Amino acid sequence: MGVPRIAIAIGDPAGIGPEIALKAALDPQVRSICRPLLVGDRGALKAHATACGLALNLRCVARAADASWSDGALILLERKQFQPDELHIGAIAAPHGEAALDSAKAAIDAALAGEVDAVVAAPQTESSIKLAGIEFDGYPTFVARCTGVPPEDAFLMICFDHGGTEMRIAHATLHASLRRAIKLVTRDRVLHAIRSADSALRRMGIASPRIAVSGLNPHAGEGGLFGDEEQAIIGPAIADANKNDVAAEGPFGADTMFLKKGYDAFVVMTHDQGHIMAKTHAFSGSAALTLGTPVLFSSVAHGSALDIAGKNRADPGAIISAIRRLAGASHT
Repeated sequence: MGVPRIAIAIGDPAGIGPEIALKAALDPQVRSICRPLLVGDRGALKAHATACGLALNLRCVARAADASWSDGALILLERKQFQPDELHIGAIAAPHGEAALDSAKAAIDAALAGEVDAVVAAPQTESSIKLAGIEFDGYPTFVARCTGVPPEDAFLMICFDHGGTEMRIAHATLHASLRRAIKLVTRDRVLHAIRSADSALRRMGIASPRIAVSGLNPHAGEGGLFGDEEQAIIGPAIADANKNDVAAEGPFGADTMFLKKGYDAFVVMTHDQGHIMAKTHAFSGSAALTLGTPVLFSSVAHGSALDIAGKNRADPGAIISAIRRLAGASHT
């Protein structure tokens, strides 16, 4: 395979998505490891480029297959989402939510068609998506629906650098209330999360992954003193994984598990068990990889930052990190 083609969906066009997408596509490191293809509305990109003082040598294509990176121009898979003066940077509005998901779906469709090798999506604004009346609880289930995979079979893995070590944290549940998340923690779901993490690690080039799995309760239940999910659900799921040649260990207390050495990934049961670790140590440098779907897809672990949109203050570090990881996975 040659240099991978990576589609960059620009996210919520009213947030920092277009700005960080442009900055990433212009970054020399990014351009040395992949062929970036921006996906979104041309007017939105131009508005952000003007507001942020970014040079914009843009060439638009109607299909990803028509992209050519021979002359150094930025290539845009154009989605006609707004009329002039219809976009309001920094605002929450239904058209902004519709546009974010339209860009992401166009990029995913290009990947399914083999026209790009991977997709990275800039952040969306869930309030705008809700105003648009679209069912959405995060990119993993959205990618699943776009690719014909049952939403419950898609998982999220956050990847970031921590003191020179690559941290990877997969989540058995994600955007659900804590009450619902507890109900979702079943033996089959935990097993599927572990196996999806193992598959993703192998796709990243790790031949024999080792995975640590957290408990659900404090101290992983302390032998049943604080709950029995570890004994009744999570422990048996780990045993099932081992029978399927997946090297998983645990359950461990989520408060101390990340101190353990020698693991290629950690699987946690709930959103905050993983996101607190990632956002404390790498708030602007985390990539969020979707597991369990046929498309290599990553988003970023931060939001659309409407308050600083259009002010040239957005840090593209997380989206560059996501692109770097996808470029590496595309070669394996």
